[in-house]
Amino acid sequence: MTISIYIDADACPVKDEIYKVAFRYNVPVWVVSNSFMRIPDHPLVSRMIVSAGPDVADDYIAERADENCVVITADILLAERCLNSNAIVISPSGKPFTENSIGSAVATRALMEGLRSTGDITGGPPPFSKADRSRFLSAMDQALVRLKRKT
Repeated sequence: MTISIYIDADACPVKDEIYKVAFRYNVPVWVVSNSFMRIPDHPLVSRMIVSAGPDVADDYIAERADENCVVITADILLAERCLNSNAIVISPSGKPFTENSIGSAVATRALMEGLRSTGDITGGPPPFSKADRSRFLSAMDQALVRLKRKT
């Protein structure tokens, strides 16, 4: 069993933190994006540039997600797909997506999308904070410890 980390990288603010934790646990990282992105020159880090288009990066990650990987994404629909493959899924703010929380997250996403389309809501998510970064590091560490225990 090989543990892997997949990053939905185009808008991920915690890539450096992911690398740090991955190196500590000696876990390979796949940085998946639609365009070239700088990555560390390290044998554990690989870059996968997929063609542009809706959901191409999501499809790449979802097709590879399984019970031995951690997926980092803010995309709720990708999180749902990966959870269906038994992957551990964590948002960049450190909040884990779970079987218990994904249904309400999908419903909230649909509601907010509807409100934005009517112009009732024009703002985005709150700014990324130090607390988010700290929560993410903790969640990432816990996820890898849990997967390592299974091996």
